[in-house]
Amino acid sequence: MEFGHKPGRNKFRSRLKHMIEQLRERILIGAYKPGEFLPSESELVKQYGLSNKSVRKGLDELVAEGLIVKVNRVGSKVTDKGHESTVVTLGVSLSIEKDILLTKLLDDFRALHPNLKVKTVTISMSHDTGQIESYLENGLIDVFTLNSLHFQELAENGALEMLEPLEEDREIYPFLNEVFRHQAMHYAKPIVFSPIVLAYNRAHFREANVPEPDGSWTWEDALKHAETLSRADGRLGLYFIMVSALRWPVFIMQSGEDFGLDESGRFDLKGSKILESIRLCKRIIKEQDNYLGFLVEESQDVMDQFRGGKVSMMLASYMALNELKETDLDFDISPAPFIQDPCTMLHTIGAAMRKTDKENVAARLLVDHLSSPRAQGMIRKWSNSIPAIKSLNESRLEQPDPINRPLRYTLYREILATYRSRSRLNISAEAFRVMGRLLKKYWSDLISEEELCDKINELLAD
Repeated sequence: MEFGHKPGRNKFRSRLKHMIEQLRERILIGAYKPGEFLPSESELVKQYGLSNKSVRKGLDELVAEGLIVKVNRVGSKVTDKGHESTVVTLGVSLSIEKDILLTKLLDDFRALHPNLKVKTVTISMSHDTGQIESYLENGLIDVFTLNSLHFQELAENGALEMLEPLEEDREIYPFLNEVFRHQAMHYAKPIVFSPIVLAYNRAHFREANVPEPDGSWTWEDALKHAETLSRADGRLGLYFIMVSALRWPVFIMQSGEDFGLDESGRFDLKGSKILESIRLCKRIIKEQDNYLGFLVEESQDVMDQFRGGKVSMMLASYMALNELKETDLDFDISPAPFIQDPCTMLHTIGAAMRKTDKENVAARLLVDHLSSPRAQGMIRKWSNSIPAIKSLNESRLEQPDPINRPLRYTLYREILATYRSRSRLNISAEAFRVMGRLLKKYWSDLISEEELCDKINELLAD
């Protein structure tokens, strides 16, 4: 009999929690204004399927929070406290403004919730997640944006316990939900995503009588045509920053191998297809005289050169193409050239919220807004970024299009089966960052190939 009662008790607890959260949220968003009364206890009993005692218990919690006061023989009256300006602190990276149209989305959020204010704080996340973790520990942020590498590092550092688990959004592509899943729990809502593709200047191809790239191109094809497209006046046929965390992994993934250890717990880079891919990277750098790639961590310089007609082809994310949305540049995109496997690196950005003792309704509203059909529709209309909601990407784009978009903008739908996340490399976030620095030294001839192999083998054996 004892086992038969537990589901009933759990069900009532769940209903009570739902009632409290829903009433609290409606008070905070202004559905119930100061001086107005909540539905009567008898109405709440019917609405939520609870007993009178449970309803009173839930209302007592809202009284304790100062959101309502009980008026004898009248009901529960909403106080002014719920309508005082609540500030939500949002931690963001430097690039997030163009990635997700942040200002436009926050303006819309404020219009929907005038009593909620959002304060943005820029967080440095280029080297590790140390600053994020510090801000979370000290309660300095309520919500923050992150990508798959940040999430992996937070998980490996045991920092996910500081995040609020979130419900899976079934409107979002399932493979994007997987990016922010750990031990069957979701800790972030996907906002936008992108495959890493080849962007190219169509005018350059017409001028040089070179066929435009397509999904059959290998890197040998790209290098051959890049030589034709390059000119003595300084124009480069192919140019991108190889050391970027969104560039060199493409080549490792396309080798068809990963960094998994053998039965003896070792990894040997020598003689592997991965090493062949690393050599190809060096060859691309040397053949294109791409020495700036060693010195610049950001891709802005590359985009400036591409926009100015000084570069014919570059690897880019859809988010980066937002730099071109207000230009008249005649450009298009194609799948990234491949080596062994025509696979495509997936880049995903999401939003997570800090766990608190009491439900942070305002923070949850912000996270939900960023991933809502309303906000996602704005991203699709006004940017080249790809919203995370599947159905939006299956609808026709507005015509006339208000921005400059590549002709093959919907290419991302056709190459879904080729997407590979960074986790496919089978390497920790810390080792990934160290490996990036080692590869940078090798490509700039600061260490030999033999030294590179020894150092990577040692890194993965630790």
